[in-house]
Amino acid sequence: MTRQTEPSAGQHMSAEVASQPKIFADLVARRGEIAEIAAQVSARRPRFALLAARGSSDHAALYAKYLIEVLLQLPAGLVSPSTTTLYGAQPDLTDVLLISVSQSGGSPDLLEVTESARARGALTVAVTNTPDSPLNNAAELSVDVGAGPELAVAATKTYSATLLALYLLIDAVRGGSGEHAAALGELAQQTLDESAAAVQEAVQRFRFVDRVLTTGRGYSSATAAEAALKLAETSYLSARSYSGADLLHGPVAAVDAETGVLAVTSAGKGGAAMSEVLDVIHSRGADVFAVGSAASRVSAALRIPVAETAEEVAPVLEVLPIQRLALGLSLARGGDPDSPRGLNKVTKTR
Repeated sequence: MTRQTEPSAGQHMSAEVASQPKIFADLVARRGEIAEIAAQVSARRPRFALLAARGSSDHAALYAKYLIEVLLQLPAGLVSPSTTTLYGAQPDLTDVLLISVSQSGGSPDLLEVTESARARGALTVAVTNTPDSPLNNAAELSVDVGAGPELAVAATKTYSATLLALYLLIDAVRGGSGEHAAALGELAQQTLDESAAAVQEAVQRFRFVDRVLTTGRGYSSATAAEAALKLAETSYLSARSYSGADLLHGPVAAVDAETGVLAVTSAGKGGAAMSEVLDVIHSRGADVFAVGSAASRVSAALRIPVAETAEEVAPVLEVLPIQRLALGLSLARGGDPDSPRGLNKVTKTR
């Protein structure tokens, strides 16, 4: 009789992090079908964009908000689902684009928001990892993230693939060719390989820290927010995310030598804007850990390299070593990131 081997802690999350280069390459190869959805969006000429999401998908939506405002020059906002689900708000959404972002496509509040928005005139697009989900059926158009089943509770491959799917969609809406995303599969593998040693060093430096602050500017604000969530849900750290623009306005008072600071600094305007902020943080004695293609250009005790790309796609890569950090810290602190305490894969809210 063959004895069934118990799964080792973190094996699902580890495998899913490692699978991302191929997922990116496959998604880029499907750019044509995403461009067909984008053509329908362009034809409707939306005057405003709204994004609805929860959890990690909310951070992907924040990234999409930057893309829409910068690349499409359209005003964009993040929906508060409870204005619809709890308060029954019914604004006129004629000529508005609503993008609902959900890995599972099963959250009741996002489903209600999408159904309500469509009934009130919005062009609705679902971006999910579950093509036959209720959310996809409710939306007029849908984009399949194509990351495959995710077994670990913490989202890794579905998060990064959602970023890439959103980029390919929005880039195609503006008439782009997806050229900045073309090599992301190869660059993702390069990033995972070249950052491995620095991530292990960061695990050893951060394993006894109880308070972590994450920060970034521009497109990388989404990565900083996702980093705080990953560290909180897998390692049970007290982690808080701030925009680099807000950090010096008050939160810096809580930074001292006992604070771990994870700063996302990729090449471009957002990363350049972090330089002065990190000079101040570093001078306060905080253990600053810089992640990104511009990490070597800022004040930090430890730097984790990321392959350089156009700034608008940097978040797809810069989150990879952060996922590995969350995995390593969870294991070093005696946890199992595949099943964090008190969490389920799908959270249903209204």
